[in-house]
Amino acid sequence: MPSTGTVFPDLRGDARLLRATWHQERQVVVFSVWRDNVCVSTFRLAADEVPDLIALLHDGLDEAYAAARERVERVEHLRRPSQAG
Repeated sequence: MPSTGTVFPDLRGDARLLRATWHQERQVVVFSVWRDNVCVSTFRLAADEVPDLIALLHDGLDEAYAAARERVERVEHLRRPSQAG
C-alpha cells in the first residue's frame, strides 16, 4: 500500500479523478486516472524527477497569481475616485 496519497476531481466531471500516491519502497509517485471507479491509466514518476514537477506547478501558480494581482490592481485603479479637481 502507498504511504501517502490524494485524489483530485477532474474539472470536466463525469466521475473522472486523478489519484496521486507515493510509494516509498519503490521511490515513485504513481498517478492514476479513474473514471466511474475504474482505473483507466497509470503513470509512474521517479522520486528524483518530482522536484521538476513541483517547480513546474510552483512557476505556474506564481504566474497565475501575478496575473490575478494585476487584474485586481487594474480594477481597483478604475474604481478609485479621480484625484483631479
